[in-house]
Amino acid sequence: MAEAALLSLRGIPSVDQILRHPQTATLIERYGRAETTDAVRETLSSLRASLRGGEKAFPDEAGVLASVLALLAMRSRSTLQPLFNLTGTVLHTNLGRAILAKEAVEAAMAAMRQTVSIEFDLETGKRGERDDHLRGLICDLTGAEDATVVNNNAAAVLLVLNTLAEGKDAIVSRGELIEIGGAFRMPEIMARAGTRLVEIGTTNRTHAKDYIAALRPETGLVLKVHTSNYRIEGFTSEVSARELSEIARAHRVPLVNDLGSGTLIDLSRYGLSKEPTVRDAVAEGADLVTFSGDKLLGGPQAGFIVGRKDLIAVINRNPMKRALRVDKIRLAACEATLKLYRDPDRLAERLPTLRFLARPIEDIEAQANRLATVVERALGDSVRVNVVSCRSQIGSGALPLETIPSAGLALSPCGGGKVLDALSRAFRRLPRPVIGRVSDDALIFDFRCLSNEPGFVENLAFLDFKAPP
Repeated sequence: MAEAALLSLRGIPSVDQILRHPQTATLIERYGRAETTDAVRETLSSLRASLRGGEKAFPDEAGVLASVLALLAMRSRSTLQPLFNLTGTVLHTNLGRAILAKEAVEAAMAAMRQTVSIEFDLETGKRGERDDHLRGLICDLTGAEDATVVNNNAAAVLLVLNTLAEGKDAIVSRGELIEIGGAFRMPEIMARAGTRLVEIGTTNRTHAKDYIAALRPETGLVLKVHTSNYRIEGFTSEVSARELSEIARAHRVPLVNDLGSGTLIDLSRYGLSKEPTVRDAVAEGADLVTFSGDKLLGGPQAGFIVGRKDLIAVINRNPMKRALRVDKIRLAACEATLKLYRDPDRLAERLPTLRFLARPIEDIEAQANRLATVVERALGDSVRVNVVSCRSQIGSGALPLETIPSAGLALSPCGGGKVLDALSRAFRRLPRPVIGRVSDDALIFDFRCLSNEPGFVENLAFLDFKAPP
């Protein structure tokens, strides 16, 4: 046995032999000599280990090259893998939130491929401001005097707090001290900004008198935070943004309204609950409003600050602004996304986020019925596949209590949790992973966000699921 294994080991081609093979030249051209050589070494080393472990099959040079190619392809594949989001959460933070509109993708690609006038004034031939590319658009859409943009809304809040309230008080209702994904808490970002948190009111009730009592010469700003990722119901009371703006103005203190997710349009026209728009917040008297670009707005990750011109000017002089600014790629995608809002009648057709949210339930039900047989055929008899009604949610902290009627498939394997885990894993291992959600001992696929039905069907050909014993 040992002698046979030794003979097999001696028959393994050397690294040089494989590198001299005519087909290897193609691999070197595609992946580079160093990467190809390393893959050859790893493949041959794995082969030797298999033979020592008792493996009898011995691949020829063509088999070795096939293994080398597979290893190189796996290494070169991006870890940011495209997938099918069938979770039922339209703006899924862990899956990248908003899908960009075609116009935004094209604008970003154009900015990537060539030099652009990001900070160059073509009229004067002098240095320009990158905010100029978005300022007019944002102000037109929100009614604000001025605007600036940073890399996300958390950065926007951090920058505002540090600029206006470093070493000073920031007054916030206790019921608005939010925590968002990744254990990111408002009190902690306030501490990092160098401001002193002054909590007022109680978790469920805050009154105008609480704000008035907390105002003093050391107050830097009053902060109102839209609780976009939770709701407090029952015996509650809060001070409206309009009333709060009057209190802040009377005491000559800026009011900052952090909308979080933020929207530029009235969502009720698409059958959703009305959320305060950025224009609403500006009209209600907030001196500054902050909001995200990659949530309900439907664009790339960005954080917008809009409001009083004098305050925006001070914010832009903060050295932190440079550290938090956006690059030309994101700037181009933001501009293209905002331009879509100039034509509100066609917005749901062109902006994927709104298209998913506004998708008729009849279309989703018809898709679920079409795909039930296809999925059932790919899985065999070990899994029951049923068309089900379900509820989609917006996600990313927007409208936390709002769900939308949807439809999909419930995949119920025989054998309990262990088999269900294996089923979920099999779909995650597809060339284009399929991500659903587990509920009531079944893997649920919500089809609200499935726009590429042919690609989904083709992908199922690679499904390899075997129920564990």
